[in-house]
Amino acid sequence: ADGEVTEGSSTTDESTLTGESLPVEKKAGSFVYAGTTNLHGFITCKATKVQGDTTLGRIIEMVENTASSKAPIAKVADKVSGIFVPAVVTIAVITCIIWMILGKNVGFSLTRAISVLVISCPCALGLATPTAIMVATGVAANNSILIKSSQALEVLSKAKNIVFDKIRSIFP
Repeated sequence: ADGEVTEGSSTTDESTLTGESLPVEKKAGSFVYAGTTNLHGFITCKATKVQGDTTLGRIIEMVENTASSKAPIAKVADKVSGIFVPAVVTIAVITCIIWMILGKNVGFSLTRAISVLVISCPCALGLATPTAIMVATGVAANNSILIKSSQALEVLSKAKNIVFDKIRSIFP
């Protein structure tokens, strides 16, 4: 729960939310956040926000929304798939019919038609983009970087420079 300090004083570690490595002084009237750690001292707090309303809850919701949002490139892939799938199925049917006209048996003809479907499988278009977004947001989250939306991630791919005010080494 997020809350307000009603009595006592302490320092808290808010680095999980803010990235700030220095302890933050807390006293009566100060605000404390879910997910932070009380380092030194004793404080009594009154809960003001709970569960999904907390700062941490909103961050978690934002990460979940990013993973489920659709990037503009995914919309392009959906449009291409909408044309590509019927075209591939049509080509597979035509392949089967041509082999049957050429005197091959049904098994041989169907095998060639299925080969066309497997080789031209549009599944990669529908799976690759969401998978890439989930992997990217997961790797970023493991490195304490939150991606607000899949659209932001796509724009980020065009960035030439990124400036961070807090750095946590990703190397052991």
